[in-house]
Amino acid sequence: MGTFSRSFYSLGLLRLATVAPEHRVADVGFNLKRMVETIRILAERDCRLLVFPELGLSAYSCGDLFFQPLLLKECEDALYRLAEESALSDVTLIVGAPIAQGGRIYNCAVFISGGKILGIVPKRYLPNTGEFYDERWFTSGRNPGVLTLFRYGEEIPFGTDLLFRLKQLPDCLVGIEICEDAWVTEPPSGAQALRGATLLLNLSASPETLGKEKYRRDLVKAQSARCLAAYAYASAGPGESTTDLVFSGHSLIAENGQILAETKRFCFDSNWAIADIDIEQLVNERLRNNCFADGEVITGRVIEFSLADALIKKLQRPVSPTPFVPHEESERCNRCDEIFAIQTTGLARRLRHTGSQKVVLGISGGLDSTLALLVAVKAFDKIALDRKGILAVTLPGFGTTQRTRNNAVRIAELLGVTLQTISIDAAVRGHFKDINHPEEQYDIVFENAQARERTQILMDLANQVEGLVVGTGDLSELALGWCTYNADHMSMYGVNVGVPKTLVRYLVEWCADKEFAGETVDILRDISATPVSPELLPPDLNGEIDQKTEEQVGPYLLHDFFLYHLVRHQFAPDKILFLAVQAFAGSYEVHEILHWLDTFYRRFFNQQFKRSCLPDGPKIGSVALSPRGDWRMPSDASVALWIDRINALRIEVGLVQ
Repeated sequence: MGTFSRSFYSLGLLRLATVAPEHRVADVGFNLKRMVETIRILAERDCRLLVFPELGLSAYSCGDLFFQPLLLKECEDALYRLAEESALSDVTLIVGAPIAQGGRIYNCAVFISGGKILGIVPKRYLPNTGEFYDERWFTSGRNPGVLTLFRYGEEIPFGTDLLFRLKQLPDCLVGIEICEDAWVTEPPSGAQALRGATLLLNLSASPETLGKEKYRRDLVKAQSARCLAAYAYASAGPGESTTDLVFSGHSLIAENGQILAETKRFCFDSNWAIADIDIEQLVNERLRNNCFADGEVITGRVIEFSLADALIKKLQRPVSPTPFVPHEESERCNRCDEIFAIQTTGLARRLRHTGSQKVVLGISGGLDSTLALLVAVKAFDKIALDRKGILAVTLPGFGTTQRTRNNAVRIAELLGVTLQTISIDAAVRGHFKDINHPEEQYDIVFENAQARERTQILMDLANQVEGLVVGTGDLSELALGWCTYNADHMSMYGVNVGVPKTLVRYLVEWCADKEFAGETVDILRDISATPVSPELLPPDLNGEIDQKTEEQVGPYLLHDFFLYHLVRHQFAPDKILFLAVQAFAGSYEVHEILHWLDTFYRRFFNQQFKRSCLPDGPKIGSVALSPRGDWRMPSDASVALWIDRINALRIEVGLVQ
């Protein structure tokens, strides 16, 4: 019980490798041998598509040896030997080779699959400046004059208009360009993407000069992002001639702006990068992008190929358990800096527009309200308003602990804002009496009455001081509906509305490190270490927090993971579960993940009505739930389709019969 596996194609994945094999200039036999060796190794690792460098069979730096018919014939014969190997190893190969046709020589990418050469794509743009002399030997493929080549009695499609479709994964459509094609103003891969190509391949021989490594990496990332595609770049290694240039074998695999894998440079031995490309994710991204859909499409030929599927043993792509929180500290700090700037600028702009010089917010000594207070303080500083115009109100009730109350009071004092304490006990008891509700009955009425009383006080205080109520609720609470309707759900501007819970703690800690000093830092760190709780139920016998949010709704770590992959990538429960199992191996078992995934879907659908009337607040990242922008969903949409799928998953992993 508790195992969960999937095949590549069922999840919309394809495993590919970019290969920089050990090679020698003009030694076709040696180069072929090394290619076959790497093909067999990578086939054992379930790589189904292998991309080799530009002119990999001959080497790029052959010079006038390209005019030798013997070299050209040996390369052609080697291609048919590779075709045999493609069938034996059940892989698809894209190999660089010089091809002679009609008194011309073309620098080509040869698509080999199922024991056959399925198509040949010539290089369009031939560099002929500086160290490059491609036009001396090769003819551009832009106007080849023929659409097919005849070899050994077979008719082989030839041209730059070719795309290749994987039968078992139809959304995997492969486009090919060669080296310089990617460095020009309008790379062929752009038009290929508009035709539907989700996987773009570049066979390259890119020599190293100072600064070129970073430029190359940025180019590959940018083109993959611009095309909403995966981009695999295979470059020739140091086996090329070093008469005037040195080649490094720097190969990369990117997907929609993110580098998934890359090779170490300057390795004489065969070297490769492996990654699992998420074709489904790319297609979903395109479906949401109307600018992509409006692009001009040029027609061309599509050739189908087949590859066997396999079960995924270990995913070859990063799956972060915290997709909203970068793993690297420097990147995390940069992100926190950017988020805090967006939050403070958003509030400052609203204050300038309304002419308001005062804000009101409830502070509990918890993470969300503390972050909102810090944002308010810096927003006031930004537009030169007196911090005394910030009315921070503590509203102790039946569940308030001494720790959180003290932290709320002290942080307000240290920040120099106006502090006011108003106990809600008497007002809530009076309300219970009015509606005939027993005070000792700890139900939803008991909890929500406190939340609504607090919001009423804050709204009325805002009227008194002619200010705005600043909302404190975060993105994760909105996703789960973990906010009381017409209570903490409501404000005049919600500064945390775009920040997920897993990131709130890091933001508070970042503020402690970068924005504040002295005793303020100590208080912020203690607030960060406090368990997440609405504090609506009485404390335990020791006066500590007894009501812990994550014990009721589940770990925010999991819920933020679910939220990201549901909203950002539109994934189904099967795929979210598979990714979660990969990301949380050793932390959560399959049955735990499924349990909280069920909770997430039910709450996400059932609580949409709270998001449909959400107050204004700044969008922070690529996942947002504002009904005016990023997420438009009927409040009465049925969750049955998704819950049925989760129930089927329970049966599949043996949790129920």
